[in-house]
Amino acid sequence: MAARKPPEETPRAPAQETQVPVDDRPITDVLEQNFMPYAMSVIVSRAIPEIDGFKPSHRKLLYTMYKMGLLTGSRTKSANVVGQTMKLNPHGDQAIYETLVRLTRGNGALLHAFIDSKGNFGKQYSRDMAYAASRYTEVKLDRICEEIFRGLDRDAVDFVDNYDGSIKEPALLPATFPTILVNANQGIAVGMASNICSFNLAEVCRATAAYIRDPAVDVRSLIPAPDFETGAEILLDEAAMAEVFATGRGAVKLRARYEVDRKLAMVEIVEIPYTTTVEAVMDEIAELIRSGKVKEIADVRDETDLDGLRLTIEYRRSADPDALMLKLFRYTSLQTYFSCNFNVLVNGTPRVMGVKSILAEWVSWRRNCVRRETRFELERKEEKRHLLEGLEKILLDIDRAVKIVRESEKESDVVPNLMTGFGIDEFQAEYVAEIRLRNLNREYILARTGDLRTLQGEIDELRSVLGNPMKVDNRIVADLDAAAKKYGKPRRTRLIAAENVEVVEDHHFIDDFNLRLFLTAHGYLKKIPMTSLRANGELKTKEDDRIVLAQDTHNKADVLFFTDRSNCFKMKVYELPDHKPSDLGEFLSNRLELEEGEKVVHFLATDDYAGALLFAFENGKVARADLKSYETKTNRRKLKNAYSDGSPLVAMFFLPSEDDFVATSSIRKVLVFPSSAVPMKAARDNQGVQILLSKKGSRLVSIVRLSESGLQDPKYYRTRTLPAVGSYLKAESLPQRQLELGETN
Repeated sequence: MAARKPPEETPRAPAQETQVPVDDRPITDVLEQNFMPYAMSVIVSRAIPEIDGFKPSHRKLLYTMYKMGLLTGSRTKSANVVGQTMKLNPHGDQAIYETLVRLTRGNGALLHAFIDSKGNFGKQYSRDMAYAASRYTEVKLDRICEEIFRGLDRDAVDFVDNYDGSIKEPALLPATFPTILVNANQGIAVGMASNICSFNLAEVCRATAAYIRDPAVDVRSLIPAPDFETGAEILLDEAAMAEVFATGRGAVKLRARYEVDRKLAMVEIVEIPYTTTVEAVMDEIAELIRSGKVKEIADVRDETDLDGLRLTIEYRRSADPDALMLKLFRYTSLQTYFSCNFNVLVNGTPRVMGVKSILAEWVSWRRNCVRRETRFELERKEEKRHLLEGLEKILLDIDRAVKIVRESEKESDVVPNLMTGFGIDEFQAEYVAEIRLRNLNREYILARTGDLRTLQGEIDELRSVLGNPMKVDNRIVADLDAAAKKYGKPRRTRLIAAENVEVVEDHHFIDDFNLRLFLTAHGYLKKIPMTSLRANGELKTKEDDRIVLAQDTHNKADVLFFTDRSNCFKMKVYELPDHKPSDLGEFLSNRLELEEGEKVVHFLATDDYAGALLFAFENGKVARADLKSYETKTNRRKLKNAYSDGSPLVAMFFLPSEDDFVATSSIRKVLVFPSSAVPMKAARDNQGVQILLSKKGSRLVSIVRLSESGLQDPKYYRTRTLPAVGSYLKAESLPQRQLELGETN
């Protein structure tokens, strides 16, 4: 059967490319019209707390609970609160519930929780302890919220429309104490953030009251440092804390609090810094054990229960528990920082302020709240007085008032007829007309009108408050004192002077042991502990390589490497890996990142930089530099111009004390000279002094210590004056060994 030909494909029309419209506006205009409104919305309406101490999500949630009657009623399911809050906050139930969780007493994130909770709300100090679903937990407003909402129904703050304009919500909450400083608050906006630590309520209230009385007061004397719900300890650095208080920026150093049981060889960590979690600490300790940095720990357990946090560390009985904790403070978040950034919205503008500036803004705002409350109360009392004045007028003739009502043909005529009959206005007439028949007796009317005198006294007092700023301040101070007395608690975070705490550096945890360093001709460095060297003294090198320099030292010493390009590289001996005698060693060219062709010609290990260095150059000059000149405070890794580059370097030596040297020229002239003939210079790159003179173009090719040269009759090669050409080498001067030309040390 013949194969069928495949059908011919119909050629497709070329696809038309979709034309994307090009926005040719300048990028600055696009950012201004599109990005900036979004950024400002996040800053103003979401992430940065305002002067009342709340972000919008917090305020909407608490106000919803207040309107639900949860300030005085019993607890309700968290799901009910979440659902009701969505009328004000449309960002989703999970986001609302997470906000609620952080405000609860059960979570422990705030020094003074705003929500009394029942159920599992997780813990601030735990990363993995998840909170229960909202249908299982129950909440109500904590008693401290009485201070948050006081004055809300007396026009203390403005009310604004919610997102769909269906109901009103407060723009701020009229807190009677500076919640902005009492509870920690964190927010990340667009291009800025806020991170406010918490302070002790009683201390803040006292400092605020003192500031109202005297704006020049030293706030630091009343609020020494922050206070965190998780306790722990603050290592109080006065300079750093002063910067935080003055500028609103800086860092507070925190570290865990622990207890030692030496009988059971256990350390129990009972409080950790606010910024870390138990799980994070355990992960860090486990990593230290795996890496071998910490060998004193036998076991680590998380024994946190209903009684609170407890992290137990079993240490080996040979270990010092306090030294172990110093090591853990150094390498884990058991010691960490709280980074402060006191960014607060003031009248819609984000401002980074110090503690005193925040108190000043809060006092100014609170004064306005008190004036508004006072004005509201004054207006209500004046209205009541006005009504009672109308009632007082009908006291003169009650029967006439009854007659006017009875003779009015229409209900709508009652109020006008009373107005005409007694000379009162419409509001007073309405009030009289609404009095029940049973109250039309002289006793009732006399009792009501008798309130006029008391009411007038209250009105006069309110007017005096509005006219006297000192009385406004007295009201604020009274509220602060009441809040401190009712809700104040002792400090949870202990203060320890930073200068009294041992400063632990990395080198404190480095094992120190004796060792020997070897440098080979090819630039390999071998670091071999003495114990390993004694066990196996055979050193392995490449076939064409050899040991050219060796020095005994220890693991915590400094080591200086000098190259043939006048550079000096510095490092700690413990930064070099340990080697076995059979290892080739560390290739210094790679380790020091030398330039192509650059070679290490000498090294020196030292502790105190005592002594001097002697440099001999091909032109016959010899220089001496104090070793102290290579000591640097900034731990610089590379020093340029470590010695003079005016002539090629022949050899260099370390001089712990004065010594004699043998210099040999290219024409076998030999000169013996003391190192004291070379003056000490402060500059590392000094050119030195002429020691060996050139003859017929000769040059210095070798220099060795006299004690290592084997030279016989050294007096023959000394001269009375320097510089000198030297004397020809006699054959009998070297019966034991040949002094090779070109030998270097």
